[in-house]
Amino acid sequence: MAITEQPLFGLGLQGKSPNVTSNHLVNAYYEFQPEKDRTRVVIYGTPGLTLFVDQGDTPWRGLHQFPKTSKLYGVHRGTFYEIDNAATVTARGTIGTVNGRVDITDDGTRIIVVDGTEIYVYDTSTPATPIAAVTDPDRPIAPNTCIFQAGRILTDEDGTGQFKGSDSYAPTSWNALNFATAESNPDNVIRIANINGAIAPFGAYTTEFWQNVGGSGFPYAKMIGADLEYGLAARWSLARFGGTYSFLAQNREGQVIVAMLNGYQIQRISNSEFEHIINNYSSVADATGFGYMLGGHPMYQLNFPNQGKSWLYDGSTEFWSELRYGANARHRAEIGVDFINRTIVSDYSNGKLYRLDVNSYTDNGDLIHTILKGRHIYNLKKNVSIPRLELGIEAGVGLVSGQGSDPVAGLRMSKDGGHSFGTQVFAPLGKMGEYTRRCLWRRLGIGRDIVPEVTITDPVKRVILEATLQVNDGLS
Repeated sequence: MAITEQPLFGLGLQGKSPNVTSNHLVNAYYEFQPEKDRTRVVIYGTPGLTLFVDQGDTPWRGLHQFPKTSKLYGVHRGTFYEIDNAATVTARGTIGTVNGRVDITDDGTRIIVVDGTEIYVYDTSTPATPIAAVTDPDRPIAPNTCIFQAGRILTDEDGTGQFKGSDSYAPTSWNALNFATAESNPDNVIRIANINGAIAPFGAYTTEFWQNVGGSGFPYAKMIGADLEYGLAARWSLARFGGTYSFLAQNREGQVIVAMLNGYQIQRISNSEFEHIINNYSSVADATGFGYMLGGHPMYQLNFPNQGKSWLYDGSTEFWSELRYGANARHRAEIGVDFINRTIVSDYSNGKLYRLDVNSYTDNGDLIHTILKGRHIYNLKKNVSIPRLELGIEAGVGLVSGQGSDPVAGLRMSKDGGHSFGTQVFAPLGKMGEYTRRCLWRRLGIGRDIVPEVTITDPVKRVILEATLQVNDGLS
């Protein structure tokens, strides 16, 4: 008989088959410590949601931080709003549409909004004057996205390979000759972005880079040799991330990957298991993404609304985990922006804005399910038994009263390699001040391919320092 201790969690992601890897994290992320003290790897729970603004039903259509005045601007239904840090919401006029995503940028003084039909400009130096549509007859007629670059507002032109520009520091003035066409491939421009000072008109399958070369006229020239054989699989998946951009990418070979730009080159950040998952979704064209920083971790959240799924990529550990709301729904966050050193996110189904809050252990009052599915405990030739499983935790995190005053973790065991799980049994995480409480389970049964799954739903701090199983592999 040989009794050993084995680590519970690994860095894999269950994708093609639970028999290959059973590892799966939900509402949690890894952090690697630079120097081992008690442990080298820690698992933390993801931030909760704290209500910031509530505009009722229907979701926000776009958000933009304006650093000059420390204000947040956004469109909800057909109204353009200004929001300050005290959550005071002030209407600043209306636009001509009431649904669908909008894109927002600024030129240092004016806020520019495009909604797929018009361009709107709001001058922050005259706040009492409402936002208004541009009336210049040479303006783009179907702009979906917009950026500011070297004094000009640039937009795509829906259904064409063109991008167009305003006159310098004059977002209401447009010239019919201020345009360029992405011509290396015949796919239309889906979104325009400012990448390292260059212009990137993203097509469906290819991407070009253009630079401002100065001179008279429209001063943009294509960067020769910088074309990418990947385009945008979903317009709103493109997001700032870790000093660059991440997006859902596709080429003419058929499958999608998740990538980030490394200079003017593409770098794959998805892996084969994650790509198997998303390429089996019925649709990815509606995917949305946003980036934010979490305690030094650059994070990219990627939502698939049609599938009801949300995923989180950690640029620090290069690990994918799943995000959920409640037991098994997609995460509520849809659009995310940095606002005065906080991340503000919109709700995908209503008019609420939330703060991503590391000190909140609920999603605006609803329980967060942190799920940690472990690695295979496997012996091909004979059964193994599990005398004990211990979860090394930050104990004593219970609340003063109510749910969470005596918090617990639930454990389920699979004896068939992760295909099905048994009844959940519970162990304490420690009431308030019970810092030496041990979270452990004993006599967990016998099997040939065992997979454990730990779940925490009580609204308390979640810090997993280590997790080990005591394994007896001396059975016949």
